[in-house]
Parts: sequence; structure tokens; C-alpha cells
Amino acid sequence: MIYDYQGTYPDTGAGAFIAESADIAGAVTVGKDASIWFNVSIRADLAEIAIGDRSNIQDNAIVHVDKGKPVAIGSGVTIGHGAIIHSCTIGDDCLIGMGAIIMNGSVIGEESIVGAGALITEHKTFPARSLIIGSPAKAVRTLTEEEIEAIKENCREYVALAEKYHRKEREN
Repeated sequence: MIYDYQGTYPDTGAGAFIAESADIAGAVTVGKDASIWFNVSIRADLAEIAIGDRSNIQDNAIVHVDKGKPVAIGSGVTIGHGAIIHSCTIGDDCLIGMGAIIMNGSVIGEESIVGAGALITEHKTFPARSLIIGSPAKAVRTLTEEEIEAIKENCREYVALAEKYHRKEREN
């Protein structure tokens, strides 16, 4: 469901897929060919949320903000099932693992992986191409070219999957 919040309505880009059970409210911008999957909650009632082109927010994830503290999710980003994204910045071509939590003011550099279940506490900054794991999370090494390509391939797969859902909607 897409909700107006105090006169501000989410803006979705061309080709974006939003599952019927997803809830999106307020000052949210969803990029071209992005996908918002089942039971996702995206609530921009206190600041803006921007989701880049081709990014996918998977089932049961939560994206929210504190007053005046936006969320910026780059292009080609995968947010895994059940992740919590709160008032932070995620660079292009990142993979955020299932159940990961990223807190206020944190910055994830482009082409990084945040491991499943990781807890990134407030105001932590990680450089590009980091493998970030643990609770509290730490960067343990630099990603390989193969790992970065796998992030991009995962994103391409979700763009194709969303297109299949669009096709099914058009047929009905």
C-alpha cells in the first residue's frame, strides 16, 4: 500500500515493482527498475528516503528515519530479507545481508557486503569494497572482483524477477 503523509506521496520510477503487501509512506523516492518486495515497510515521515535505480528491498525489511536524518540507498543495492535500515547511507552496488541492522548516521561505502545479522552501530563509516560482519560490525577485508560481480549479478536477477511479476500483473 502506498500512503500519503501530510501531503507528501511516494514517487516511484519507471518499471519499479512494489508488492501489494509492502507499505510505503511519505517522502520516498523509488528509482527506475527498483523492487520493493512482500511485507516491506518504508516510512519517510520524519525525513526523506531515496532508493536508487535497480535496487531491491527484500521481504520483511524495514527502512525508516529519524527527524531530519534521511536514508540514501544507492543504485544496484540489495537489502536482504528482514534487514533494518535506519537514517543511514548505503553506496551503490552493495549487498546488505538478511537480518542486518544499520543504525543512524552510518555510511556503507560502495561495492560492499554487510553480512547477515551484522549490527552496524550509530555513526560508523566503512570504506568502499568492505566485507563487514559481526555484532558490533567490523570491516574484515576488501572484497574481491568476483564478489563484487556477484553483488551486481544478484541485482540483475532481481530486476528480471520484478519484470516477471510486472508481466503477471499485466496478464491479469
